[in-house]
Amino acid sequence: MLEYPSPSQGASLILAFRPRKILIIGSGPLAAGDACDELKWRASQGQITLSNWTALIPSASTSAADPDEIAGLEKFLDDTPGISLACITDTAVRPHRRSRESCERVYRTLKARNIQVNSTDVPELCDFTFTSTHRVADSVLQIGVTTNGQGCRLSSRLRRDIVSKLPPTAAAAVRNVGQLRALAKREGLKACDDLDEDGHDEIEEDSAVSTPNRPVPTRSSTETETESTRRRMKWVAQVSEYWPLSKLASLAPDDMTALLEGRVPETPLTQSLMSLALTPTPTHDLPNSKRGRIFLVGSGPGHPSLLTQATHTVLTRLADLVLSDKLVPDAVLALIPKSVEIRIAKKFPGNAEGAQMEMMEAAIEAANRGLTVVRLKQGDPVVYGRAGEEVLYFRAHGLEPLVIPGVSSALAAPTFANIPVTQRGAAESFTVCTGVGRRGKEITLPAYERARTLVILMGVARLAQVVDALVAADAGARRQGTAYPGHTPVAIIERASMPDQRVVTSTLRDVVQALESSGEQRPPGMIVVGWSVLCLYGKGDTGVLEEGAEKGDEGRVERWLAGGRWRVEEGVDPSWELLNV
Repeated sequence: MLEYPSPSQGASLILAFRPRKILIIGSGPLAAGDACDELKWRASQGQITLSNWTALIPSASTSAADPDEIAGLEKFLDDTPGISLACITDTAVRPHRRSRESCERVYRTLKARNIQVNSTDVPELCDFTFTSTHRVADSVLQIGVTTNGQGCRLSSRLRRDIVSKLPPTAAAAVRNVGQLRALAKREGLKACDDLDEDGHDEIEEDSAVSTPNRPVPTRSSTETETESTRRRMKWVAQVSEYWPLSKLASLAPDDMTALLEGRVPETPLTQSLMSLALTPTPTHDLPNSKRGRIFLVGSGPGHPSLLTQATHTVLTRLADLVLSDKLVPDAVLALIPKSVEIRIAKKFPGNAEGAQMEMMEAAIEAANRGLTVVRLKQGDPVVYGRAGEEVLYFRAHGLEPLVIPGVSSALAAPTFANIPVTQRGAAESFTVCTGVGRRGKEITLPAYERARTLVILMGVARLAQVVDALVAADAGARRQGTAYPGHTPVAIIERASMPDQRVVTSTLRDVVQALESSGEQRPPGMIVVGWSVLCLYGKGDTGVLEEGAEKGDEGRVERWLAGGRWRVEEGVDPSWELLNV
């Protein structure tokens, strides 16, 4: 029987709710018709309705529940259908504070009509509470923070801190993505990719169109409008996930149409004057004999402090044009001077080959104009970064690129998750492989070796297939030899080194369910398999390779997971904040 994590008490379900009508109940000055100037003004503008219940409320106080008041409230509710929420606000206002008995009577009357109630300073008579909310000016973007009644003032402070760190382009990015979503749902636009329901590439090699003028596979003639809309919405989701906020904020209507039709402009989506300013204008008509340079560099796993000194120098002092992979985070791109043009690769499912060629051709074109081009990749450029293909392509066009190594995520990400890929007594070697072959084809994974750590890149999206290939007794060509035991420790590391890093640790037996229960995926991610995953947790366990140690594996795993089936850890060590460049 499947087991699921027990819910944690003390938190709330936070909703973005649009109520039809809200009833605010107050005695004293409000009931006496002495409403403040703002309420009177809003009532005069038709924004709210003020109802005077003076005749139904005791003249001196509301220390006892007044049946006349309840009768008046019930009549008001009969005459005012559609109320979604009610707020009893006079439980904390002197000198006309409502008594507890009166509040309970009003609460029960409202609840009898299925109206959700908030009673100020009476938490046991509250069905909901309000977050400390900020709405970004002239936008639909809202930020809400709640401490669930533990500190209203602290909620406001935390909200202010969060708002102060919002990028200035956040509101414009939200607005443009909303317009892009609406545009994607309209009829008449061509689909932008070719994905199955799980987001996997279904384009055959001879059917993919990969010229720069048509970088996205075209829609099938048999595709319905519903299928076309679904394809476009997946494209919008990819753009929302990977593009920098500054680029999303700069999208113009023509850019949106071009994006959904697969005609993304070659130049970055910024002001046209900036693009023009970045193009040197010769003072004569003679051919330019000076050729530029191309650097192939790795940006590391994501944290900007992990850039090598050489990569930092190239990005901040030498680059005229940066051609970046989509997974390079904003924190790294923000180091590049604003005078330098940045283009982001359009490598989405169904478009990898076209986007790769597009970037290589752009590098050649710019270098031939005498510019210094930086081809920016995540991690190390030669560890599944296709740097070798680019080296050969540039060389065939008469340009010899300089390859600058980067900190590979294959090594850095496990370290951020407190997992050593090698450890005396737990892992004597490690193997790095990919989880998917060219065009989505399955690969042959290594056999199980107790003393080896297996690091699988680009496999999280196909986790179920990868796990099955590792543990299945009849894996065939999907695995080289011995199957992995189901209790083998495994870690899914996502967004390594970034503030929203997430590490899901479990066993091969339960890791698929563990990831599914953890919410939506956070690319990029990797899979780490082997006994090194648990060897540094808590007090540590470096006796894995001792003779006969395998007999105690089930107990070892149970102690590691504290009797559970998986563990989820968020964020990185706060000390990394001190190392921001």
